[in-house]
Amino acid sequence: MTSSQQRAALQSSIWKIANDVRGAVDGWDFKQYVLGSLFYRFISENFAAYIEGGDDSIAYAKLADSVITPAIKDDAVKTKGYFIYPSQLFINVAANASINESLNTDLANIFAAIEASANGYPSERDIKGLFADFDTTSNRLGNTVKDKNARLAAVLKGVAGLDFGTFDDSHIDLFGDAYEFLISNYAANAGKSGGEFFTPQQVSKLIARLAMHGQSSINKIYDPACGSGSLLLQAKKQFDDHIIEDGFFGQELNHTTYNLARMNMFLHNVNYDKFNIQLGDTLIEPHFGDDKPFDAIVSNPPYSVKWVGSDDPTLINDDRFAPAGVLAPKSKADFAFVLHALSYLSAKGRAAIVCFPGIFYRGGAEQKIRQYLVDNNYVESVISLAPNLFFGTTIAVNILVLSKHKTNTTIQFIDASGTDFFKKETNNNVLLDRHIDQIMAVFDSKANVNHFARSIPFENVAANEYNLSVSSYIEAKDTREVVNITKLNAELKTTVARIDQLRKDIDAIVAEIEGS
Repeated sequence: MTSSQQRAALQSSIWKIANDVRGAVDGWDFKQYVLGSLFYRFISENFAAYIEGGDDSIAYAKLADSVITPAIKDDAVKTKGYFIYPSQLFINVAANASINESLNTDLANIFAAIEASANGYPSERDIKGLFADFDTTSNRLGNTVKDKNARLAAVLKGVAGLDFGTFDDSHIDLFGDAYEFLISNYAANAGKSGGEFFTPQQVSKLIARLAMHGQSSINKIYDPACGSGSLLLQAKKQFDDHIIEDGFFGQELNHTTYNLARMNMFLHNVNYDKFNIQLGDTLIEPHFGDDKPFDAIVSNPPYSVKWVGSDDPTLINDDRFAPAGVLAPKSKADFAFVLHALSYLSAKGRAAIVCFPGIFYRGGAEQKIRQYLVDNNYVESVISLAPNLFFGTTIAVNILVLSKHKTNTTIQFIDASGTDFFKKETNNNVLLDRHIDQIMAVFDSKANVNHFARSIPFENVAANEYNLSVSSYIEAKDTREVVNITKLNAELKTTVARIDQLRKDIDAIVAEIEGS
């Protein structure tokens, strides 16, 4: 079986398990148990492989907990960030799950122990609360302990039956792919809320390539509204590990999604010392002030959400917002995220941010912020994408590319919203690799291409009231059918003549009938 076939088979199996075992529970509510079980299996096998160190004579899962010395535990936590005793491994718990009458409490204790193993170590913050959403006592699993255990056992058995092969690099990739596949499917089926924590893989790929374009190495990459971490991890997939020197940083407001992001990092083999995901409101309580600046920033922040804005008089003096001289509207925080990203960006870096199109042409405070961005030459490109690329919205969004190292004062506009830049599928439109390559090629060259890309002097943008809408600068391609008027008139003349002849023939037939 080829690698792609193995992935397809795994994805089909895992989605079937996710649907079969949830019963009447809503898939969105049940996702934590499937995702959590997959994560539990991964860290168990990852940890066992670390302890065994490639020695086939050691089978960690078969060892007694009592043989583990404090020194072994201490060394393991310092390296892996957590510790799992043999009896706590997924394989051992899953093997007896269907006959374990205290399964739900045993799992709760195991998860608590794994998290507690990091207490007092540098990894404590990265491990704490990872299993918080895997609530083994929840009534979503059933009304009785027996019902809860039955459903938990079914999930564990299903995940245990997935064939990932031996635990090596390709095995790790399959785990990460399966996790991303699950998150993507849950997002696709969750309506509007799904789009709040997952950026479709192909869009993530484009954003990552834009942010890291032309850089042979970056210090670190940051997402101020990281969701489940999909954008950050696309950077890892697109570039060699050594290019991102100091790791992955992100902040997320939603607690459940924050946990998904941390799990996602582990599942993609990003060790605890190479990522830092924080919980909180980026606009009001930003983290990583001591870690900035960042050479690459990627983000798909929530569209037009409300924020405190001018109700907090201290914000206008915040280093992030003060240079613009105005705050984003209280009803539309979009530019607050943009200014936050800009303030965290290094002198050599780029930020690629998904934006709601309205912020590029509306007046008021948003126009003043655009003026600040344009006058200071921070806007490198504005790219319009096709509609219906994201889960939960059909809006044709834009990508704003910010840079602090531009060598000219022009602003590039790219119109990738037409039918040549997406593939239509059942529920959503999809970017293909060739579409991404086309966009990246013109982004790199800054060439003017009819109906596709134009570089506009910033003076022209300023004269146009700092309007940054792509449609204001690129004429849409006329896809209407060209009509040959001469040929059409000739065809009409022939048709009219035929109609006149038919009328004469009919009149003659009628006259003949009436005369007989």
